[in-house]
Amino acid sequence: MLEWRDGALPVSTRFDDPYFSLQNGLEETRHVFLAGNGLPDRLRPGFQIAELGFGTGLNLLATALVAQVPIRFTSFEAFPMAGDDIARALTAFPQVADVARPFLQHWGQGALAFQIGTVSVEVVIGDARDTLPLWGQKADAWFLDGFSPAKNPELWGADLMMQVGRHTAPGGTCATYTAAGFVRRGLAAAGFAVERRAGHGHKRHMTVGTLLA
Repeated sequence: MLEWRDGALPVSTRFDDPYFSLQNGLEETRHVFLAGNGLPDRLRPGFQIAELGFGTGLNLLATALVAQVPIRFTSFEAFPMAGDDIARALTAFPQVADVARPFLQHWGQGALAFQIGTVSVEVVIGDARDTLPLWGQKADAWFLDGFSPAKNPELWGADLMMQVGRHTAPGGTCATYTAAGFVRRGLAAAGFAVERRAGHGHKRHMTVGTLLA
């Protein structure tokens, strides 16, 4: 369900949306998901990151590059990419090559739970609307990285945002590249203090949130 734009950018034909930013996806990950959640400064042993939308694994790899203590990373993905496609996509980011190699080896073997550096990884396959309510953990930081809300509204609905809130530790945070009004309202209804910040590249705004006590 992929097509390749300019031979290097994977685009989901299901959602008609690219898997990462046209303006340097790694820098967008660092700006939106890491800086948006105050990372890596907040990382401590046992810190739990959760993600909606695993995609190419780029967010995981960017996290693994900066994680100096043992942390956990759980990602919810409905349509996992084939290993060969992920490998092709990640050639665009030579900066992550050292952590991409062991990841691709695990992924190619069909592993959904594995270790990358100090990061213990679990990828939960299935519709997050079904799988997240069954998750027994709470995240200290959320990466909300589904396809565009206009293309993939199921991953941004109010009920799922409520589940994100329920699966967030006290004082936990979330960040996403989108500033869509219904997403911000859904996060606010789920208990987050929501803030709009400057986005990455051509995107004027992004959204961050902190769970209220």
